[in-house]
This record gives sequence, C-alpha cells and structure tokens, in this order.
Amino acid sequence: MIRVFLVDDHAVVRMGFRMLLESAGGGIEIVGEAADGGELLKAMATVGATAQRVDVIVMDLSMPGVGGLETLRRLRARPEAPPVLVLSAHEDVAHPRRALQAGALGYLSKRSAPETLPDAVRAVAAGRRYLDARTAQNLALSQLDSAAHPLELLSTREFEVFLQLAQGRSASEIAPQMNLSPSTVGTHLYKIKQKLGAGNQAELTLLALRWGLIES
Repeated sequence: MIRVFLVDDHAVVRMGFRMLLESAGGGIEIVGEAADGGELLKAMATVGATAQRVDVIVMDLSMPGVGGLETLRRLRARPEAPPVLVLSAHEDVAHPRRALQAGALGYLSKRSAPETLPDAVRAVAAGRRYLDARTAQNLALSQLDSAAHPLELLSTREFEVFLQLAQGRSASEIAPQMNLSPSTVGTHLYKIKQKLGAGNQAELTLLALRWGLIES
C-alpha cells in the first residue's frame, strides 16, 4: 500500500486527485490532506509519533502562506521526510528546476494526462525520479541554450523571495512565512533588483509575468 498525503490550497482539486488516485488501483491510499505547506509541516511533525506512515507527498507549488519551495526546503531539513512529487500548473523551466534543486523527487504538470499521476506516485514511492515528458524536454533544451536566463543569477532564497514579491506581497508579509526578518527580506529585495535590473517591485511583477512565473 502506497500512502499519499495531498497538499493543495483548493479543496475541489484535492478531491479530484483523491478520486483519481484511489480509483487507479495498485494500492494507493490517501492518508491526509493539507491546504498549504504550514499545515503539511504540522502534520508531518505528528506522523513520527503515530502509526501513520506517509510514503509520498503530492504537493502544489503555488499556495498561500508557506509556499511550495519553502516547504520543500523545510522538509529536506527533517530526517526521513517522505519523497515529494510536485504537481504544478507552472510549465516554465525555472519552477521545475528550482523544485528539484529544493528536494522534490518528481515534477508533474497539472496539464498532463490524468493517468500519469498514479504512475508518477508509484515511481516516486519507489525512489525513482519522475518528470512528465514536456517538463523533461524543456529542461533538456534549456541546457543546450548557451545564453543563461537572468533567473539563474538568483540564489534559491532570492528566487523564493522574488516570487512572493512579484505576487504583490510586502517584506513584512513574506518574513514570517519564510522564517526571515523583514530586514533580511529587504536585503534580498535589493539584491534581486540589482541582479534582474529592476527599479521597483512593480517591475519585478512585470518580469515574472513576462517569464510565465505568475498569471495575470
């Protein structure tokens, strides 16, 4: 039996994933759900004290509160954390690359065929990396491009802060979600603007929209 924990801020989406996985056969069971990374981390803190085992976490990246990349970073710091399959609407190159660097074992676009989700869960549960065909192709092609994308100049932390800023959040809002002080977020903002050639937060939002990192 493969025990799966679902993390997505939309209850209807979680219900759809639950129905798809549990009807696929092959012994997949949903043992928990969370609406964001904070809820997941709290749940994982109690798993070790109970008989409830989690084999795979299926998680969205774009969530309110503690987002997907920050959640991956905190999970990686925990001993014996379950492997994570990211299931995301983002089809750019930056998100899957950053998710894999942050510790995800698999990445699946939400636009993939529904029947690929159970296959992805089984692969990740077995300790194998899984990428949907389009994501794998995009990542491979990006390696052939001699011109480095400006986003590659950002550290992992700076990329996470950049996404939050691009969505209109202030330093005081971002700080508690990422366990940072507002002044540290401000320092990241300064470096991000310098590296990306942006004059203000509004220009960061425009860059994120242009690169397909957020939706208008």
